[in-house]
Amino acid sequence: MKKLMALIDGSVYSRSVCDHAAWVSRRTGAEVELFHVLGRRDVASSTADFSGSLDADARDTLLAELAELDEQKSRFAQRRGRLILDEARKRLEEDGVREAAVKLRHGDVVETVQEFEKDADLIVIGKRGEAADFATLHLGSNLERVVRASQRPVLVAARAFQPIGRILVAFDGGPSALKAINYIAESDLFKGLHCTLLTVGTETDENRRRLEDAAHQLRAAGLETEHAILPGQADSVIADKVASDKIDLVVMGAYGHSRIRNLIIGSTTTEMIRSCKVPILLFR
Repeated sequence: MKKLMALIDGSVYSRSVCDHAAWVSRRTGAEVELFHVLGRRDVASSTADFSGSLDADARDTLLAELAELDEQKSRFAQRRGRLILDEARKRLEEDGVREAAVKLRHGDVVETVQEFEKDADLIVIGKRGEAADFATLHLGSNLERVVRASQRPVLVAARAFQPIGRILVAFDGGPSALKAINYIAESDLFKGLHCTLLTVGTETDENRRRLEDAAHQLRAAGLETEHAILPGQADSVIADKVASDKIDLVVMGAYGHSRIRNLIIGSTTTEMIRSCKVPILLFR
């Protein structure tokens, strides 16, 4: 791994994003690039049509004042963004990362990811952002958009970083799961970790064969690996396994269906991210 993107927004999760990025960097030698994106709503006032209620002089005065307000908000947002990046860089240095590039961007987070991810091997983002409702367990508004749009694995940071020694791979035999297995087998990130391969569903000869093939690949790469097939609903079974086995990181495929289908029948990915108190590494 050569480089990773860490997306921060000034929320309480930003520190955890830095800590998770530092963990990856220390284990792989990857460079860290910190991004803070100033969205359009951060630097612009709400527009309104005053043409029918104000005379020409009053309208011109008001528009000039709104333009000045927008300019002040933009300057403030940029100063705040630089402070956020400076604090994050200091956090990385405290975590053992010698150098980190910082980028303050304007526009949309997804557009930024698509522009820069070609040079990155991994993206790190917090589970929730500044506007998320912690009481109702709402996820960050950009999280699903980033995961769906990115061509790279996305590490979703939990609220606080904890040392990672045991990982669980939610394995369904699909393309995303196989991509995850190849990634784990080839990456220095997972060396020395204990891996549990878990298939949730009916135990069939085909499911057993695919699971054992994946376990063999990981063992051949030097990972201590166990595997199991358990019945039940994927999100609840995985969550129970995470708790009972003291898992530190979950690896799984992400959003295998369209947004419309997920809206109708729900999304295992969303439920896992919402309910799990450990970081989740997602593959598309």
